[in-house]
Amino acid sequence: MMSAVLYGGTALAVLVSWRLDPERTRRALRIGAKSLHGLVPRILGMVALVGLVLALVPPELIRKLFSQGGVAGFALVSAIGSIVTMPAPIAFALVGSLFKLGAAPASLAAFVTTLTMVGVMTAPMEISCFGRRFTLLRQALCFVTAILIGLAMGVLL
Repeated sequence: MMSAVLYGGTALAVLVSWRLDPERTRRALRIGAKSLHGLVPRILGMVALVGLVLALVPPELIRKLFSQGGVAGFALVSAIGSIVTMPAPIAFALVGSLFKLGAAPASLAAFVTTLTMVGVMTAPMEISCFGRRFTLLRQALCFVTAILIGLAMGVLL
């Protein structure tokens, strides 16, 4: 239902924009199409990788790994989540699949936090843009925050 509202609102906004300035709307749609064209291969690759991991890793191992509590358990799942940075829509779909396999919500909170905010594999690119000190400090703070979020979710849930 929510998707229908969002798509409908977007279509209405495009129609209003088209009525006000068709050339500018056409240019904006071209830019959006180019952006989507660039994103599709990456998103499909990540979806394939997530599917492969879920197919190869036994559900019992996932359940056992994501059921460990405490600082050590959250640090472990956060370290796994820190390996690669993922866009939120893919990360949330992955976490939903892990939850259906029996993973604990608190561990998943720590995992998704690092999955979306920390990226060891993308750190060199980030260092080239923002510098080593900023990148290391940002990623370390995000890692610690993920563990704290996991602990807080463990208390609240």
